[in-house]
Amino acid sequence: MKRIVFSFILMAALSTSFTSCRDANEKAKTATEETNEALKEVKGDLEKAGNNVKKAAEELGKEIKKAGEEAVDKADRTAKSIEETAKEIGEDTKDAANQAADKAKELKEKIKE
Repeated sequence: MKRIVFSFILMAALSTSFTSCRDANEKAKTATEETNEALKEVKGDLEKAGNNVKKAAEELGKEIKKAGEEAVDKADRTAKSIEETAKEIGEDTKDAANQAADKAKELKEKIKE
């Protein structure tokens, strides 16, 4: 009788152990699957964020290039304007010098007369 009771208790303990291990194994498997899914979502989010950063950097590069080109254009226009003004001043100075020379010649001839 003792052996029967002992066998019964042993069978009950073993079946509980196997059931408990199976439950733990299923929980671990479920947790692993959920973790893998979460990691896939994080990967997707990180890829999207990376693409957004890349696009923003490209747009910033274009804006910087455009601003640089505009600055060069403005500098060219300013240089041309300065050059034209200098030429005009030079021509005006030349004209004034020629007029002064002409008047000096006229005065010289008046004095000779």
